[in-house]
Amino acid sequence: MRDASPQQTPQAIHLRDYTPFPFHVAHVGLTFWLAPQATRVRSEIRFEPKGPKSDLRLDGEALKLVSAAIDDVPLDLALDDTGVTVPAASLPDRPFTWTAEVEINPSENTALEGLYMSKGMYCTQCEAEGFRKITLYPDRPDVMAPFDVTIHADPSGSTPVLLSNGNPTGDGTWHDPWPKPAYLFALVAGELVAVEDSFTTRSGRDVALKIWVRPGDEGKCAYAMDALKRSMRWDETEYGREYDLDIFQIVAVDDFNMGAMENKGLNIFNSKYVLASPETATDRDYELIEGIIAHEYFHNWTGNRITCRDWFQLCLKEGLTVFRDQQFSGDMRSHAVKRIEDVLQLRARQFREDAGPLAHPVRPESYIEINNFYTATVYEKGAEVIGMLRTLIGPEAYRKGCDLYFDRHDGQACTIEDWIKVFEDATGTDLNQFALWYRQAGTPRVDVSEAWSAKEGGGTYTLTFRQETPRTPGQADKDPQVIPLRTGLLARDGRELIPEQVLELTERTQSFRFTDLPERPIPSLNRGFSAPIVLTRADSTEDRLIRFAHDSDPFNRFEAGRTLSKTVLIKMLTDGSEAPAAYLDALHAVATDDTLDPAFRALALALPSEDDLAQTLAEGDQTPDPVAIHTTRRALLRAVAAHMEPVLDPLYDAMAVPGPYTPEAQAAGKRALRSTALRLLSERDGGARAKAQFAAADNMTEQLSAFSSLLGIGQGAAATDAFYAQWSADRLVMDKWFSLQVSLAAPEDAVTTCKRLTEHADFDWKNPNRFRSTLGALAMNPAGFHDPSGDGYTLFADWLIRLDALNPQTTARMSTAFETWRRYDENRQTRIRIELERIAGTPGLSRDTTEMVGRILRA
Repeated sequence: MRDASPQQTPQAIHLRDYTPFPFHVAHVGLTFWLAPQATRVRSEIRFEPKGPKSDLRLDGEALKLVSAAIDDVPLDLALDDTGVTVPAASLPDRPFTWTAEVEINPSENTALEGLYMSKGMYCTQCEAEGFRKITLYPDRPDVMAPFDVTIHADPSGSTPVLLSNGNPTGDGTWHDPWPKPAYLFALVAGELVAVEDSFTTRSGRDVALKIWVRPGDEGKCAYAMDALKRSMRWDETEYGREYDLDIFQIVAVDDFNMGAMENKGLNIFNSKYVLASPETATDRDYELIEGIIAHEYFHNWTGNRITCRDWFQLCLKEGLTVFRDQQFSGDMRSHAVKRIEDVLQLRARQFREDAGPLAHPVRPESYIEINNFYTATVYEKGAEVIGMLRTLIGPEAYRKGCDLYFDRHDGQACTIEDWIKVFEDATGTDLNQFALWYRQAGTPRVDVSEAWSAKEGGGTYTLTFRQETPRTPGQADKDPQVIPLRTGLLARDGRELIPEQVLELTERTQSFRFTDLPERPIPSLNRGFSAPIVLTRADSTEDRLIRFAHDSDPFNRFEAGRTLSKTVLIKMLTDGSEAPAAYLDALHAVATDDTLDPAFRALALALPSEDDLAQTLAEGDQTPDPVAIHTTRRALLRAVAAHMEPVLDPLYDAMAVPGPYTPEAQAAGKRALRSTALRLLSERDGGARAKAQFAAADNMTEQLSAFSSLLGIGQGAAATDAFYAQWSADRLVMDKWFSLQVSLAAPEDAVTTCKRLTEHADFDWKNPNRFRSTLGALAMNPAGFHDPSGDGYTLFADWLIRLDALNPQTTARMSTAFETWRRYDENRQTRIRIELERIAGTPGLSRDTTEMVGRILRA
């Protein structure tokens, strides 16, 4: 669905211009008469003036106004492009009821915002500003009201299940007693079946649980239901938050722009984050289902009961809820492994964002299209800021502050200042400087130098830190920020010389002294990645090897190995040297250390991604060559495989998990390490083991591991055909089939493979999952996407232009594949600029994509 006025110059909205809505909304009543092309929506809204008479501005897009009235007195109104204004002169001085009836066309709503249809099912997505495509309303998060909803099915009888927020009060009627903003409204209607269970809260209330799916998918909901119940219990235990309705429902939807949506009492999920069976879902799928189920449930308090005053405060609900779901997943699985995975994602997405034209503060100061600020900075960096706060004040004070936040602000629409204030009040701590993390964009760089003064009876060791945050768009000069660094000092044999401390950086340059040490220590800095920074230190290879072998902090042990790998890869790139024996021996030692968690060993043995290495080179003012990086990384993989060949078969066999498949963490960790061993074995045996595993696999994790290994060595043709023959009827598994072929294609074949698959009969480009699994996979193949010919850029831009006319939100988000274009050579920059300008010059380009491409071009 196109914007109403795509040719107008988009106007920025600024935080500084916020003004409260001049009316209180006491109640909302909605009645729907569903029909695919002509759904009627009647709204009855009780408004109460807050002060002097004011115009009533209601948002509305793509609506046909049938009638409008105030207190049953008809109004003669004309809609403009974005809604309607009722002049103050037409309004009474007392509370009044606005009544309107509009008509909308769900079947033509390809943008998947507002009310739309997904394969015959009615579905809504209202965050951030989709409710205005359903009816006329003050569509802003600080307007909160209880809702009553009545849904009438279309005459065909194809929608027997009628769902909305809150508690059911009769056939097709729903009452949500908790005031909520319109972005949390939800409606689903269609032919669905429910998997049912129940949960007893800590106060003894029974809550009905239902997961609604299409007929035939009932057998794939057990893990999602189990994850939901564990989330509910965890939130009671860790945050004291109890669920507050009689029923909690989840609906799995095939066509969905996001991962999931936390609508009050009726969460709507992309089906890939609900449906799972051992045969069709990988360990990673199960992990994501667990985490996303938890995330959306946790929003019930951090987002729903307490919401955002305005969309600039998006990180208030998302950063906090991401942090909460990370805590939950760590408790359910392994905190060490979870932390490493989260940091890898942060660096791959958010650090990249911070280093390019799309950099923005955790709380932006302005936006043109709010959908474009559902970013890694808001989510992942927002979560890191919460984690730093907890590190600074301690777990007990953090819980105390959270309790005060819930008590003080329940039922309110809040700001970051409200969040900060409760912790200041709860702990007596001045957090004014800490709040800079919400206002300043960019990843701080912290350079570390050290000095050692040896004396009889104990030496003095001094660490000096200098912090600086690079320039970002709109922000040239940055003030020093509060940076908590969890720190340990190691002896040469790995012993801890001092208890771990939190060093709190608050100045641009700051030193810390440690006295009476028996030997010069090896510093273990930023343990657990306690602050989202780039830390530089002129440490030696020997020091890194010691940390890789002995550091008691799992993250820093992993980090030492990752730094060693990058150093080796960069040296191989620059002078053609071979991987040193000491490095290969260190990997061998980790691989065979049975005292380590298999999941940790799998992560420690994985080489840095091609994009990670490109970013590292760019940070060092070197121009990365994606093809050379790919070739060099493959050469190192072969060297590791050759060095470890004697132990790979035993390791592969030892990590076999007997018995029926289970997604629990211990078994998943073993399969992860087995998959790592298989990938290395495939470099030595031509895929013999992988072919055998592919044929014998009884679960998707092992089948996909074998498939990936074969594609990685260019031996995947037979497996590709066999996989398709087996799974062509399963839409979610087929997304994996599309994705792996493109993302693992050889650089010279990636564009051809992607283009061929876009011509495949099963390529449904209107489905966001399928589009991302194919075109998104091309962007995840750096050497292929950045082929010097520029063919990857052209193909990608062709499809973005085509998709933008139907789904601007997905288009805009995928355009970020071009955000790093300035890091590459002149030829690649020129070719990317041509495509960006072609996109920007497309007639009728959406506001979403116009903003994103414009920001990227202005880099």
